Amino acid sequence: MHARNDITLGIFAGGRATRLGGDDKAWAVYRGETLIERSLRALGDGYAARLVSANRDPDRYTALGLRAVPDRIAHFPGPLAGLDALLAVCTTPLLLTMPVDLRAIPGEIVQRLQAMGEGGAVAHDANGLQPLVALWPVERTRIAVAQALVHGERAAHRVVATLALAIVRFDDADFGNLNASDDFLT
Repeated sequence: MHARNDITLGIFAGGRATRLGGDDKAWAVYRGETLIERSLRALGDGYAARLVSANRDPDRYTALGLRAVPDRIAHFPGPLAGLDALLAVCTTPLLLTMPVDLRAIPGEIVQRLQAMGEGGAVAHDANGLQPLVALWPVERTRIAVAQALVHGERAAHRVVATLALAIVRFDDADFGNLNASDDFLT
């Protein structure tokens, strides 16, 4: 198992948040905490670097000790563009990714993904595969993402399948997503 100082943390927060009226989802408050601060607390410390895939307001993230990384591919929205950007600046053998808008983040998620080793791993909750909750082997993933983007692919689960990442099951968990204003009321 790799130590956390061999892993870069990458949080996906670069979406357009259209269901929130375009408000920056990372700064939306859920249960008294912004989603970005909540994610950082849940994922812990000790990483070689902490990145955020974000396309606006980089200074806000810097104040939290994060390096904001904008998409490198214009007009290609989606998580693969964010993953491509994170991989481009990652200097460690592994990249741990997590969307900023998860409703539930299991406390042991990092340890369980890490336990699968350097081949990488992806989470599977009660609702199925969660391709953005993953530990990516950086070099192999760079190649797979580049190939996917060349072919116009936008689905992260296809990259997961190409890499044959180990699946870590969280059958009793429902990660969910906080997408609309009503989601923040619970």
